Formats: sequence, C-alpha cells, structure tokens
Amino acid sequence: QVQLVESGGGLVQAGGSLRLSCAASGRTASAYTMGWFRQAPGKEREFVAALRWSTWRSEATYHADSVKGRFTISGDNARNTVYLQMNSLKPEDTAVYYCAEADRVSPYFDSAGSYLAWGQGTQVTVSS
Repeated sequence: QVQLVESGGGLVQAGGSLRLSCAASGRTASAYTMGWFRQAPGKEREFVAALRWSTWRSEATYHADSVKGRFTISGDNARNTVYLQMNSLKPEDTAVYYCAEADRVSPYFDSAGSYLAWGQGTQVTVSS
C-alpha cells in the first residue's frame, strides 16, 4: 500500500514562492499517476497538476489553467518524490494542498476519484 507524505507548505507573501514535496513509499507499480490537488475553506477539492510516468513513456505533466505558467510539477523517480514548484503565488492559492497517487497511467488525471492513495495535506497560506 502506497503511503504519501507531503511537506513544504507555509506562509508566504503574494508574489513569493514555495516548493511542495510528496514522498511515496510502498510503491510497486511500474506506471503511475501523481497528482496535486488543493482545497480552500468552503470550496471543493480542485485539480492543480499531475505527472504520469511509465517505464515505456517516461513522464508527462499537466497543469490546471489557473496555475499554468506559475506552478510546475516534477518528479524524481529514483527518490519516489514528486514536487510542486509554486511561483508568483496569489492569495487565492491559499488552500490545503494534497498529493495523490493512482497505480496506473490514468487518462482522468484531473479527477480526484482516479486516485487511490492520498497524503495528509499541507497548508499553504498566501498573504496579500
């Protein structure tokens, strides 16, 4: 069973940067999808970014329109870690950020229902 642990959240001023990390343990699949989602108070969980990796196709990344050009997802397969580099942060980026994993290359990478394992979440607060 895959376990995910996020780190790197915190308080930052608007325009600043943070890098979130998600370390996975217990992975046995040779192909997977890693996703970042966020949930602000009173709002539904929303897709932020995803990385799909397989031994035959390396990796592909996807970003929500709301973060495109500001956030970048990347992975270090040797370390079983995925990152979310967040630049030019805005107050509306304030949320709890979750990483998640699906044990296959999922075409529905922007849907929370596609993921089986979730981290505990890390708070990101952007002050104006």
